[in-house]
Amino acid sequence: MFRVPDEIARIALERSEGFPVEGFVHGEGPKSPTLLLIGEAPGEHEAIHGVPFIGRAGDELMKSLASIGLTREDVYMTSSFRSRPYKWGTKKERDGSLTERKYNRPPTQKEQLAHAQVLDFEVANLQPKLIVTLGNIGLQRLLGKHAKVTALHGQVLTQPVQYLAALEDKQYSLTDESYTILPTFHPASVFYRPSLRPDLEADWHRIGEYLQRKVQHPFE
Repeated sequence: MFRVPDEIARIALERSEGFPVEGFVHGEGPKSPTLLLIGEAPGEHEAIHGVPFIGRAGDELMKSLASIGLTREDVYMTSSFRSRPYKWGTKKERDGSLTERKYNRPPTQKEQLAHAQVLDFEVANLQPKLIVTLGNIGLQRLLGKHAKVTALHGQVLTQPVQYLAALEDKQYSLTDESYTILPTFHPASVFYRPSLRPDLEADWHRIGEYLQRKVQHPFE
């Protein structure tokens, strides 16, 4: 199993001190995965258990992987930010009382910059057949703010990706090497937009087709 060095994780945690975030979830998977899956950030369950993609979204992702003959053990799962970003909100209980609780939220650009070197290390050192971004956050972390999953999902893109050249940098640079990326929707997207399911399933079908071509023509 591949793991980012503890020193890189420690620096990332130090750089995100003071942000409303909690926990730290390492990426999980083999050194040469079939897919490198890049999501958004851990949610509540992931932060508690220290495991990426569990809960409802994780179950949905497992169904997508199974549809092309893969399991958790075949892929490397990670995200653009490693701690759980949260915001405080009010929840109405069944008895009518109000309680304050933490809710998940997307990571900010500053937060992603704080943990940038973790994903950069994974992208540079893993050897996946294909990078699959799950949702806008992971896609934009690699390709920039202009990239939209609604426009690019299901397309095979081969190009340089963003990385943080130095810890003090406030803007990303582009890698010399090109990577092959297929963007799709986050598995949780079908919970609040069920109409996306056909597109999500079609994207995973394309991912399966791409992998099959790589098996048949590895040097294309």
